[in-house]
Amino acid sequence: MGMPQDLVLVRHGESEGNVASKQSREGDNSAFTDEFRARHPSMWRLTDRGRGQLKQAGAWIKKNIGRTFDRYYTSSHIRAMESAAHLKLAQAQWFATFLLREREWGELAGIPIDERESRYAEDMKRKMQSPFYWQPTGGESIAQVCFRVDRLMQTLHRECDGKRVIVVCHGEVMWAIRVLIERMTQMRFRELDESSAPWDRINNGQIIHYTRHNPETQHIDTYIKWRRSICPWDQKRASGNWEPVIRRRFSNQQLLEYLQSIPQLVK
Repeated sequence: MGMPQDLVLVRHGESEGNVASKQSREGDNSAFTDEFRARHPSMWRLTDRGRGQLKQAGAWIKKNIGRTFDRYYTSSHIRAMESAAHLKLAQAQWFATFLLREREWGELAGIPIDERESRYAEDMKRKMQSPFYWQPTGGESIAQVCFRVDRLMQTLHRECDGKRVIVVCHGEVMWAIRVLIERMTQMRFRELDESSAPWDRINNGQIIHYTRHNPETQHIDTYIKWRRSICPWDQKRASGNWEPVIRRRFSNQQLLEYLQSIPQLVK
């Protein structure tokens, strides 16, 4: 049993929560009304812009990957389910699963940025120790998201060998899938998490396409070997070029060299 021939990941479009957070970073907390605060983040809807982003993503997928898939998965969060529908894949039959839900942010969820930084300053300091293992108060670390996402990966191994699969979910969930498929170390995750390069972000409506199909030779490999990232509504945010999936291995000496940047504090 192996992985799908094509695994297409799509981040949901711009949501009410995305707009509220963006405005809050700019000093405007007007979106955080009592009604908004009372709504669980799983119930956030898409904005008009978000629906447009997914229509563009759907058009790109149909033109460049295909019009139909063997298996369709979406997060059970409302913004993801709405996004899946707006891809407008004609014969889609979606499985909505809580395993693909957004990362749990605990007490940091659904509050303005300035409130987060004042009330949870220690939380934000702890994040600097390890973005991969950092767990917000009452929430999940990326490592914990990987554990539940791995259950979906096992299903793909068991049921979708050689098939075409599409998954609509969330940015942090897509990072967890990347960690698992690419066997990413916590140091590599930190490097990408702290990068300011636009192509190292996962934007609303962005597509990550993994494949076993060699884009140059047309050979079908046993494992997923290539990845491309596309942002159809703003192509400057992702190159769209195929890149090899590199699962780094270390010799004994390479392990020691890899750790040299971390000073030993206790002799």
